[in-house]
Amino acid sequence: MTHPETIEIDARYNGPPGSANGGYAAGVFAALVDGPAEVNLRAPPPLDRPIRVTTTAQGFEFFDGDTLVASSGPAGFLPPPPDAPTTEQALNGRSHFPPEEAHAFPTCFVCGPHRKVGDGLRLFTGPADGFDGVADIWVPAPEFAGDDGLVRPEILWAALDCPGAFAVGFDGSPMVLARIVGNIHELPKAGETLIAAGWPLFHDGRKHGAGTAIYTEGGKLLAQSEQLWVELKRPA
Repeated sequence: MTHPETIEIDARYNGPPGSANGGYAAGVFAALVDGPAEVNLRAPPPLDRPIRVTTTAQGFEFFDGDTLVASSGPAGFLPPPPDAPTTEQALNGRSHFPPEEAHAFPTCFVCGPHRKVGDGLRLFTGPADGFDGVADIWVPAPEFAGDDGLVRPEILWAALDCPGAFAVGFDGSPMVLARIVGNIHELPKAGETLIAAGWPLFHDGRKHGAGTAIYTEGGKLLAQSEQLWVELKRPA
């Protein structure tokens, strides 16, 4: 398939200050892959400047100058995730989200409490009573839909991102996304009440595995991911 020579990520889609939200960037990079995709993030994806796209035998690579930012390629289908939390459990999770002053990246497009409705996703996934992980309610704003009224795929990838971090301890140890495998099964409509959830898969030193999913309010699976997170090194 043909592909653009460069891709640019708008500054509004930041995660940590000065770089793109990992899930959003992964969704942009995964858009060149037909079907389920795996994205490996090698360096912070830059904002508001061209990212060069090249093809490989496995898929695509993305460069900021000479720095490899990410690679993307086909992936298999993920195993079924846990049953969706209930609406009550998801609301309970939101009530247990860490306080604003404790957030490492409060302007993050996905989970930043400093972002306004329609500007950020404002996904505040906290530990949910009766669910082995974190959860929140999400109602996508119209700004995040395409002309067909459906939430854009890269926005769904973004929504799959941060719940995984909070499921494996982001509030205690800031970390960044290193790898994500995403399966988008169905795009929801903007304004639809959805449930976002994340759960831990493994812990290995500074590396942590997480699963995430987006469900309808009735529990239908719309999208899911498996992720690798790496804790930032603490100052000496």
